[in-house]
Amino acid sequence: MPPVVDRRNLYSETVAGRLSPAVAGALERVYVPNRAANSVSVIDPSTLKVVDTFKVGINPQHVVPSWDLRTLWVANNAERSDKGSLTPIDPTTGKPGPAITVDDPYNMYWTPDGRYAIVVAEAFKRLDFRDPRSMALQYSIDTPDCGGINHADFSIDGRYAFFTCEFNGAFSKIDLVNRRVVGTIKLTPYFARPDVLDLLAKPGKKPRKIPDPAQLGAEICTTPGMPQDVRSSPDGAVLFVADMMVDGLHVVDSASFKQIGFIPTGVGAHGLYPSRDGTHLYVANRGSNSVLGTRKGKGSVSVIDFATRQVVQTWPVPGGGSPDMGNVSADGKYLWLSGRFDNVVYRFNTTSGAVDTIKVGQEPHGLTVWPQPGRYSLGHTGNLR
Repeated sequence: MPPVVDRRNLYSETVAGRLSPAVAGALERVYVPNRAANSVSVIDPSTLKVVDTFKVGINPQHVVPSWDLRTLWVANNAERSDKGSLTPIDPTTGKPGPAITVDDPYNMYWTPDGRYAIVVAEAFKRLDFRDPRSMALQYSIDTPDCGGINHADFSIDGRYAFFTCEFNGAFSKIDLVNRRVVGTIKLTPYFARPDVLDLLAKPGKKPRKIPDPAQLGAEICTTPGMPQDVRSSPDGAVLFVADMMVDGLHVVDSASFKQIGFIPTGVGAHGLYPSRDGTHLYVANRGSNSVLGTRKGKGSVSVIDFATRQVVQTWPVPGGGSPDMGNVSADGKYLWLSGRFDNVVYRFNTTSGAVDTIKVGQEPHGLTVWPQPGRYSLGHTGNLR
């Protein structure tokens, strides 16, 4: 059975700011996977200095806290090859251990009861459920209608997982109890930008497609959208889905699994992170609609009020940038994000929006801030409950 959750606020444990005994002795660090450098940069947040850099597997995408909070896993998906792996990091020493070979680990999550690791095998349109320590495969769920399956969040009762389908503009609901796909919906631009609607309405206008970097000979449809990160509202009633092609968040009703709205944010809406007090949602706008990115793009962070679902603040990256994935410091004072196409990490002050910049390796992606408050991790860069 899934752990009992507070039905008033999914983030109640992190709002309380309590650190689990499981993270006792963990170093205060920011772990940054550099996708194109096959390395992890380690930042000391007290000095804003890189204090270590070590090699991992091929194309590290995300650093994922384990369900029991005792290990950080680097997901190395080794694009266009069969050399995918998971590298464990001991958070008490900040040092990596021997890698474990697994198929295409673009991202990783955990079942809410901690029984399985969910390795997101993006190129195979598949979720692999593995032993949480040995990573031995237990079973898989195929997701044939979810091209580019990658980011997820969970229902308030822990029974369902919701995954974005980046390459075909869709969103899938997975029944974790019966081990099957419940349904997949297309996220429509009906709620989105007028210029997208105009584009699709033109007679004979074909969807824009680009080569799929993960599957030779395949294509990715980038019109009308490319959904990225997803995060539940504090009460579990709706899901917010960032879409980098329509520059904002789709809003999906959790119970009916239907899209009910859209919130414009900024160019290239990408990563989603609740504030430490559980009242706001930070949206990392990557600054470009290009899959390959743009250096010094129109990067920014939008702050959404959970109660009103309105943007209440916008923090631009001075001089431009490419904020992507990350998380919030344990005390809630800072939002840390990778600068994907500028080879930096940004630290946003969550009161003033002021930005500090730290140079790291080539193409940093899903960084995690450690430790974080909460009882257990559901995955990604630290979706704690």
